[in-house]
Amino acid sequence: MWTPATRRQHCRDGLRYETDVTDAEWALIEPLMPVSRARGRPRTDLREVLNAIFYVLRGGVSWRLLPSDLPPRSTVFGWFSQWRDIGLFETINHLLVMADRERIGREASPSAVVLDSQSVKTTESGGPRGYDAGKRVKGRKRQVMVDTDGRGLVLEPQPADVQDRDGAPIVLRLSRRSFPFVTKAFADQGYAGERPATATSVTVEIVKKPPDQVGFAVHPRRWVVERFFAWISRNRRLERPRSDPRLGQGIPLRRLRHDSHPTPRKARMRLPGRTLRSGPGLRGLCRTDR
Repeated sequence: MWTPATRRQHCRDGLRYETDVTDAEWALIEPLMPVSRARGRPRTDLREVLNAIFYVLRGGVSWRLLPSDLPPRSTVFGWFSQWRDIGLFETINHLLVMADRERIGREASPSAVVLDSQSVKTTESGGPRGYDAGKRVKGRKRQVMVDTDGRGLVLEPQPADVQDRDGAPIVLRLSRRSFPFVTKAFADQGYAGERPATATSVTVEIVKKPPDQVGFAVHPRRWVVERFFAWISRNRRLERPRSDPRLGQGIPLRRLRHDSHPTPRKARMRLPGRTLRSGPGLRGLCRTDR
C-alpha cells in the first residue's frame, strides 16, 4: 500500500534517470553478476549496463537511442544477450521472489499459484506471432504464473493463436524445477480441460464466473494476476514486443501500458491540402527505428 512513508522510501527523484538502480537494489543484484576475468582490458561497469537495459525496458526506445551518458548500445546489447542466454534474469527474479516472501513471513517457495494470459500486438520486426480471435489481436500471448500475492514466477511468450489450455502445460512444466512445491493453480475457464489437468501433478482449480454476474466483478484469487499485468504494463518496451520475445521474459518487475481502445482501421490523417487514410504505405512512412 502506498503511504507517505513508502513513497519516501521508494522515491527515485534523486537518480539520474528513474530507471537507474539504487544502491540498495544493486547490493542485492551485484553478487549474482558474472565475475570479471583476471586478464584483459577493464570491463564495462555492469551497473551502468543494467541501468541501460532498464532504460530501454521502461522507455520503450530502441537500443540505438540510448543516451550518451550510458554505455554504447553494442556493449549493452551484448551483455543483455549473454545474460538472457544463461538465464541470469530468471535467476535474479527467482531469488528476489523468495527473499520477498520470507520478508513478510511466508515460505520461500509458494504452494499455490494463479495462471492467466495476455495477448498483445507486435511489430513487423518478426518473431513468433499469431491471431487471437477472441481478443482480436495479432501478436503474442504471455502465459503467466504468479503466486497468490501477485509476484511473477514464470512468464512464457507464445503466438497469440495458442489456446490457453494448450499453452498452460508448458508453463506448468517450466515451474516444476524452480518452484517444485506448487500443488494447486487457480485459473479461469479457458484453462479447463484434460491437458492442463494432466500436464503435471499440480491441481488446476477453475474459478468460475458467478451465474448472475453482470459487468465487471473481482473474482477471488484471480484478481492478483490482473494486477500483475497492470504492473508490467508500466514498461513501454512490453507494450508492443519487438523481434525478440524474451526481452522482458526474465524481468517481470518493471513493465508497460497496452491501449485498450485501438485506433479505427480507417482513421483519417489530415495533411496540408489533402486527407489520407491509413494504409500499408502510410504505416511504412510512420515506421520508427526499432
